[in-house]
Amino acid sequence: MKKIIIPAIVAIASLTSCVKMLDKLPLNSYDVTSETAYDDADSYLRGLTYINSYYGFVSISDPGSSDISVKDAGQSEFLRQVLVLNDLSTKALDIGWTSDSYIKEIANHSWTNADNNAIIAVYTRGMKGITLANEFLLQTTDEKLAARGHQSFAADVHRYRAEARFHRALFYYFLMDLFGNPPFALEENIGGDKLPKQIGRQALAEWIERELVDLTSDESDLAAKGEVAYPRPNKDAAQALLARLYLNWGVYTGSPRWEDAKTAAKKVIDNGYSLHPNYREVFMQDNGTTCANDEFIFAFDYDTNNARSWGGTTTLSSGAFNDDMNTFLSAYLGAKMDDPENPGSLITAPYVSAEVWNGYHIDPDFVADNFELSAAGFTGTSCTLGYNAAASDRRLMLCNMGAAAAAFDPDKSDTGWRCWKWAKITSEGVVVPRGTDANPDWKYSSADFAIFRLPEMYYIYAEADANLHGGTTTDATALGYIKEIRDRAGLTTPASMTVADILKDKAAEYLWEGQRRQDEIRLGVFDSDPNRSVYPILESDRSANPGLEQNPGYSGN
Repeated sequence: MKKIIIPAIVAIASLTSCVKMLDKLPLNSYDVTSETAYDDADSYLRGLTYINSYYGFVSISDPGSSDISVKDAGQSEFLRQVLVLNDLSTKALDIGWTSDSYIKEIANHSWTNADNNAIIAVYTRGMKGITLANEFLLQTTDEKLAARGHQSFAADVHRYRAEARFHRALFYYFLMDLFGNPPFALEENIGGDKLPKQIGRQALAEWIERELVDLTSDESDLAAKGEVAYPRPNKDAAQALLARLYLNWGVYTGSPRWEDAKTAAKKVIDNGYSLHPNYREVFMQDNGTTCANDEFIFAFDYDTNNARSWGGTTTLSSGAFNDDMNTFLSAYLGAKMDDPENPGSLITAPYVSAEVWNGYHIDPDFVADNFELSAAGFTGTSCTLGYNAAASDRRLMLCNMGAAAAAFDPDKSDTGWRCWKWAKITSEGVVVPRGTDANPDWKYSSADFAIFRLPEMYYIYAEADANLHGGTTTDATALGYIKEIRDRAGLTTPASMTVADILKDKAAEYLWEGQRRQDEIRLGVFDSDPNRSVYPILESDRSANPGLEQNPGYSGN
């Protein structure tokens, strides 16, 4: 399937008057868009593309310049910090960059309502993404189209509006899940002196549900599978979000909806998706081509030439590597690269990741508790695979740094396990050669990040069924789905699985994909303090909008 790639600056060009620096609060207040932003049919798609890009872009200029007030532009990316809030807050991820205080606060569950870079980035960018969608919806009504003489492409704009509504619902979902009770505003009740109000977590969950039910209906303008090019969202993306919403409904409202979760997941499963045969390829540099037709339901498209970011999969690849690991894996994977002296020919690559940041690693206890590794051990003083790959879970692309497991220190990146699932290598075994700072494309990752892929729907179905049957599933359909996943991983499947069993398997499948915090909250093992299940509302937003209430457990509520 062909990607639609619109360079960031082109995608934003028609909206430069609307997308201001976020120097005013509240964060989802009205941004004025010039009527000249919509002067032809293509400008509407460009406007939509900017909304779609806001999961991974940080500004209208370049990946090193942020449109929000943060210390480091790359660390302000939405998806990068969503992963921090969801995985660093568990033992699935540790980051050894001790100079960044926000990292230790999230890892140690010691964050407060004071400023924390990850919390600021996700909250601010989530609210701004909603602002962009609301503004787009305001500017694309039938009345606006008629006033501009654009009725001839109204049908296309109706589809764009449905996509904008999906993005708005997804941004609201992230905010509701992470912050509980964020401010809420739609396009019809913003502007002027109006300040957004909170409606409560349950009411927001119910609004998201209504939006998604409408977007997935037969009458919806949202595209069906195959009607728009990857990576634009379709009805299955909305259905997948609905399944995730129902799975966590008990957390959000106190009243579980397991049957609805099963039903929503099954609708996606039955719509022509399949597991990609090779798990490694799901995370490779060309995954947007190899996996777009089977496993990916909705993904964010990164590209070294047109959609560059210091967050996302660039961080997940470069952040996990150091020179020792690079040397080991280049030999282990048989990495190749273009010969600079003989273009068109391949030579052995001395590395896998052209740039190394030496920060991301994993607690050995998390690996031991959740992953099926044969003959696992920490030996020697340098990077090794650390287990018998042929007899272990094929999903576990790990290596250890040679230090004993007992010596693990989350602040020291040369201890524990490293994950190389996001290594900068293609399905043909080719890596990008190092370049110069004058042409920095080589530093970025082209691996797309799947926000929804098929295995999650399998897990939702199985976990929901287990909860409907006393915590254990023996259902042939549910276990059949898990068997597909475990067959790909080279593992056998038991005759029954508890909720804990299912989520243990999911921990292996979804390592570093931003799912673990939600799973631990549902299991009741995330934190003994229930207030920690949500992050605080930004105090800067509360200062600008005095009607906002702080979440319980944080000062000022």
